[in-house]
Amino acid sequence: MPNVFLSPSAQTGNYYVTGGTEEQSMNRLCDRVEPWLRSSGIAYVRAPRGQPPSQSILQANAGRFDLYTALHSNAAPEGQYGSYRGVDVYYYQRGQNSRRAALGFAEALRTVYPLPQRVRTVPTLDLGEVTRTRAPAVLLELGYHDNPSDADWIRNNLPAIARSLAIAVTEFFGLPFLE
Repeated sequence: MPNVFLSPSAQTGNYYVTGGTEEQSMNRLCDRVEPWLRSSGIAYVRAPRGQPPSQSILQANAGRFDLYTALHSNAAPEGQYGSYRGVDVYYYQRGQNSRRAALGFAEALRTVYPLPQRVRTVPTLDLGEVTRTRAPAVLLELGYHDNPSDADWIRNNLPAIARSLAIAVTEFFGLPFLE
């Protein structure tokens, strides 16, 4: 049975322009992903609420995981708040399985994000949650929480986003997605 590590954002200071925080939204999303994983026969461990990424990496590396998935939302650079939209799926530039997972997540998210042309995969050598894990890893930036349209999309579409993420995980492992 495949084993996935889920790392929802612990960033309580990243406020959604429409209310709430990144930490709250990503934990709500995790709440909705878990039943889909269970029903599809995928084991998972979720980082404790509020656990910083450095601890999540250590926890994941101490276990036996086949995929590490970090769930976040993004913010535009200072002075440009509210002007960016899109979904970024980061993966370890030197990891074939990390890239393969990222491509699957991007494909699945294009089916639910209102601007599918703005869902992209991004190679990185800098993000610890992608580069310092033993398991293949992706870091999902699921829209811009400083953009009202993206913030509303996240808030109003958690079930659809969760389902698309679970489908991507099952496809990564070559398993059927079970309703």
